[in-house]
Amino acid sequence: MTKKELEALRAKHAEKVRGTFKYYEVPGGVFSFVFREFPGDKIEKYELVDGQIYEIPLGVAKHLNKNCSYPIHKFATDEFDKPLVTIGQKVSRVGFHSMDFIDIVKPSKPGIII
Repeated sequence: MTKKELEALRAKHAEKVRGTFKYYEVPGGVFSFVFREFPGDKIEKYELVDGQIYEIPLGVAKHLNKNCSYPIHKFATDEFDKPLVTIGQKVSRVGFHSMDFIDIVKPSKPGIII
């Protein structure tokens, strides 16, 4: 990625989006985290309350929707009946539901990404 492309991506991810924060693991709870998307960016601290409306950078919204999940493993066998461990589904811990019409990936079902 060239420096110009990186700056364009940084500018796009810095755009503010407005939406509702959902904390699937602890309804009504407070989710605290620190975030830095690109090298050289300042580290930002966020504290988001379940059900509240926030205006946050697009990069943070994408991070909440894509990277805050955990896998549930399942056992399977391959064609030679050798046991395998695969990811059956991913369970989303948190989500950000945009009120803007921007390309934010949303979980297909609250709390579960398939």
